[in-house]
Amino acid sequence: MKKILLVEDDPNLGLLLQDYLQLKGKFDVVLCTDGDEGLRAFTKQSYDLLILDVMMPKKDGFTLGKEIRKINNHVPIIFATAKAMIEDKTQAFNLGGDDYITKPFRIEELLLRINALLKRTEGSEKKAEEMQANFKIGKYDFDYSTQIISIADSQQKLSTKEAELLRLLCLHKNEVLTREEALLHIWHDDNYFNGRSMDVFLSKIRKYLKDDPSVEIVNVHGRGYKLLIN
Repeated sequence: MKKILLVEDDPNLGLLLQDYLQLKGKFDVVLCTDGDEGLRAFTKQSYDLLILDVMMPKKDGFTLGKEIRKINNHVPIIFATAKAMIEDKTQAFNLGGDDYITKPFRIEELLLRINALLKRTEGSEKKAEEMQANFKIGKYDFDYSTQIISIADSQQKLSTKEAELLRLLCLHKNEVLTREEALLHIWHDDNYFNGRSMDVFLSKIRKYLKDDPSVEIVNVHGRGYKLLIN
C-alpha cells in the first residue's frame, strides 16, 4: 500500500481528504496539521508522495518543502494552496515541487493527479534502478549486479544486504539517507533489532572502504547517514 503524507492545517479539509484518499485511492494517509509536525513525521518513516498545504502556521508549505528537499530529493511533492498567482506556482516548482493544485479543487482531480504522478515516478525509478548498477566511490568501483567492490587489484564480495545498503548510500551520495528509509527499503521494518543489524553492516562497509581516505560514511545525528566523497 502506497503511503502519503498530507500536511493540511484545516482539520475539516484534512480529515475529508484523508478519508477519501484512504477509501477511494486505497492509500495509507498520515495527516499532520502544521509544518513542524509534518517535518517530524517525514523524518520518522518513508512516504511515496507528499501533499503540502502552503499557507500554514509555524512553518509554511514552501519552507517545509525546501527542508524536505534537503533530506530527500526524490519523493514527489504536490503543493495545495488558495494562492493562484504565477509567482506562487513558479516558487513551488523552483523548490522542487512536482505538481500544484489550486484551492478550491475537486477531490477527484487530486486523486487523478496523485495516481498520474505516482505512475510517472514508478516508471522513472524502475528505469533508474535498471540503469544504475555501477557506481564510482572515490577510487573504488562498485558493481551492484555482482555485489563486488574493487580498488586496484583488490576485490571484496558483499553480502546481499551489504550491497543493497551501499547502493542506497550511493544513490544518496552527499545527501542524507535517513535511517528509516534504509530500514524500510531493505528490511521492510524499522524496528530496533533491524536497526542494530544495519549498524553492523555499516561498520563492515566502512572497513571495506578504508583504503581511500576521501571516502567516508558519516552519522547525521537523529537523521541517518551520508556517504561523503571529498
